[in-house]
Parts: sequence; structure tokens; C-alpha cells
Amino acid sequence: MSLMSKLLTSTLIATIALSANASVDNKTLLNYVKRNVVKNPQVEVKGIKIIEKKTHKDIPGWDVYLTSMQLKFQKKDIEAPEMIFVKDGLATGHLVNLKTGRDYRNEIKPTVPNELYDDAHLLFGDKNAKHKIIIFSDPQCPFCQEVVPEIFEASKKNPKLIAVYYYHLPLLRIHPVSGILTRIMHVAQTEGKIDVVEKMYTLKIDPRETDMKKVIAAVKKHTGYDITEAKINSKEVTKALEKDQKAAARMMVSGTPTVYIDGQWDKMRNGYKKLK
Repeated sequence: MSLMSKLLTSTLIATIALSANASVDNKTLLNYVKRNVVKNPQVEVKGIKIIEKKTHKDIPGWDVYLTSMQLKFQKKDIEAPEMIFVKDGLATGHLVNLKTGRDYRNEIKPTVPNELYDDAHLLFGDKNAKHKIIIFSDPQCPFCQEVVPEIFEASKKNPKLIAVYYYHLPLLRIHPVSGILTRIMHVAQTEGKIDVVEKMYTLKIDPRETDMKKVIAAVKKHTGYDITEAKINSKEVTKALEKDQKAAARMMVSGTPTVYIDGQWDKMRNGYKKLK
């Protein structure tokens, strides 16, 4: 169970009445969160920030509030994303179509803020390209290995059309080796060795390998890139990857690959093929 799961408990289709015709503001949502979302008594809910309000064509009349909760747990400040559906004085964390089982919590994500398009994350293409793609990925994820290299190639072929911004999201519970691989990838990118980042997607390695020396040796054999343990364990690398994790939380990313095109979530991950 993840830390976030320990902190929060969301109840499927459970609703809470808000005051009739009330303006849904921070205070209203904060009261809802305190009563219905955060069930762990050890967690203090300090505040909530509305990041964005959206709608969805399939659930008319419902407003979708994408929020960030400010929590305190064991003397540690934590920011946790939360999605809240509101309509006619009712609120719920999950809105499910009972016929199809479709949970609209899985259908909506925030719009990408401009600050995520920074030079540090620009991997391919021109920063002034017509279209901007953001990718959250793990090189050991099989779905990533199918999709991500193709997006890279599309940008390489037409850098003025597509710019690719890359964020690391290693799925450590599934493939612990990605924790080391993403560190190596980050350093390689900062050194301008973009080919190393690409080649990580074809690296064959035990996904549960955590021996750093063995991982470094496997990367060197596969890519020709040699790196020291000191470099990948530096504070700068740790800080950069923590920043990527925060970006993933801000964008409510829960799996890989997650792709955004021109600020909007590309659920099917193939929208880049239609760009022109």
C-alpha cells in the first residue's frame, strides 16, 4: 500500500450534501475533504487549493474540481492531489457509470501549466516547436517501450513541429531497477548524451536488479556510457528526480506512459501521429 493510500480513503459513489446553491469555494471543499476523504486521524488537513475546474461532455451538469490538499503527517508536510465532482449540492470523489463501470476519475487530468515546459526537461525538438508533448515514463515499462521511442522518433524527424519534454516516473514497486536507470538517464541528458536516454528503452535487464555496480555495467555494455556511482547518487540528481515526482503528482499521473499534447492529456497516446 502506498503512503498516499494510507493517508486517504475515497469511497465509491459516496456523496455528501453541501449547502444548497452554495458557491463551491476552498472552504466548502476543505470541509468535504476533512469529513470524507482523509480518514487517517494522524493526518492533519491544513488546506486545499483549487488548481483547475473542468467539465466532461459525458457527465453534463457536473463540475470537476482538480485540487491539491495540504496535509501534515508525522511532522512532514505533504501535497496530495484530489479530484472532486460537484453537482446540485452534492460532492463525490468517484463518479461511476453503473452500466459501463467507467470511473470518470480516470478520464480527466489537469491542463499542463507553462512551468513544466522548461529547458531542463526538453529532450527532443525545438522549444519553439508548433506542438509540445510531455511524457511521464519508465524505461522498463513495456507500454513505454512500445510508445515512447516512436514519439522520440517523430520529434527527431520534425523538430520544428514537435518538442518532447521528458519526466522520469520510475515504477519502483514493479521494476526497482528503474530507480538506478532513471538516475543514469538524468545525468546522461544533462551531459548532452541523449542517445543514452533513447537506448535505455531497449536495455534488457532483470527488473528487480538493485545492485548498482551490475546496473552500471549493463548500461555501459548496452550504450557505451560509463558513469560513476558518485555521479548518480549526487544530491542534484536526487533533487531533480524528486521534482519530477512532484510534477507527476501535480498532473495526477498514476501510470506510465502518460502523455500530454499541447497541454491536454492524450489518453490513447497516439495523438502525435495526427499533428501537422
